Amino acid sequence: MKKIISKILIYIILVFVSITMLVPFVWMFLTAFKTVSETMQIDPFVIVPKVWQTQNFGNVVRAMDFVKLYANTLSMVALRILFAVLTATLSGYAFARLEFKGKNLMFALVLLQMMIPVQIFIIPQYVMVSKLHMTNTVAGLVFPGIVTAFGTFLLRQAYMQLPRDLEEAARLDGCNIPQTFLFIMTPLTKSSMVALGIFTAVFAYKDLMWPMIVCPDNRATTLASALAKMNGQYQQKYPELMMAALISCLPMIILYIFFQKQFIEGIATSGGKL
Repeated sequence: MKKIISKILIYIILVFVSITMLVPFVWMFLTAFKTVSETMQIDPFVIVPKVWQTQNFGNVVRAMDFVKLYANTLSMVALRILFAVLTATLSGYAFARLEFKGKNLMFALVLLQMMIPVQIFIIPQYVMVSKLHMTNTVAGLVFPGIVTAFGTFLLRQAYMQLPRDLEEAARLDGCNIPQTFLFIMTPLTKSSMVALGIFTAVFAYKDLMWPMIVCPDNRATTLASALAKMNGQYQQKYPELMMAALISCLPMIILYIFFQKQFIEGIATSGGKL
C-alpha cells in the first residue's frame, strides 16, 4: 500500500512540474494569435483569443528576414558543433589517456574556465574578433565556440570509462596512438559526441549577448538577437513578438523530438543542465 501511495505522489508531482514547465509555451502560443488589446487586457483576463489573428504571422515574416536569420543561426550552430566536437574529442582523449608534463595543471585550467562566468571573456574575445576584421560575419559568431571547456570535460569522462585493455590490445596489434584514438576509442564514444553536439547546438542557438555585440547589423545577426531587437521603446506588440518567438523555437523543438535519448544521456553523463 505504501508503494502505491508513493507512486501516486510521484506521478502527481511530475504532472504538476510538467504543467508548470508547459505553461510558458502554451501562453506563448496563445498570445501569438491574440490582438494587442487582448494581451494588455486584465479585467476580464483573456486566456484564449476570441478571434485567432493569423495576420500576426504575415506581419512578422514581412518585418524580419527569417531566411537570412535562419541561415546565419544554422551556419553558426553547425560550425560550432563541428569545432566543439573536434577539439573536445582530441583534448578529452589526451587528458583521459595520455601522460604528459603539466597534464593536471592544464586540466585544472579547463575546470577553472567552466567556473568563470562567460561574460568575463567577452571583451578580450571582441578585441580579437575586431582585430581579425570578423565583425558582422558568421566567423565572428563562431569564434567563442571553437574550443569548449564543457566538451573537453564531457569527452574526458567518456574516455575514462573505457577499459584500458582496449588500448593494450590495439598496441599489441601494432596500432600507434593516433590509430588507437581514431579507429578504436573514438567509435566507442559516439553517444557522448552526439550529446555534446546537441548541447552545443542548444547553447549556441539561444546565445544572445555575443551576437548582439559582434553582429550589430540586422542581416548578419541571429534569431535570438533579432528577437531582442523587436522590443520597441514606446510600444510593445506582444502578439508579433510571441509569433516570432514561436517560429524561432521550431528548430529546437524538432531537434529535441528526434534526439530525446541523447539529451538524457548527456545530462546523465556530465551531470550538467540546460
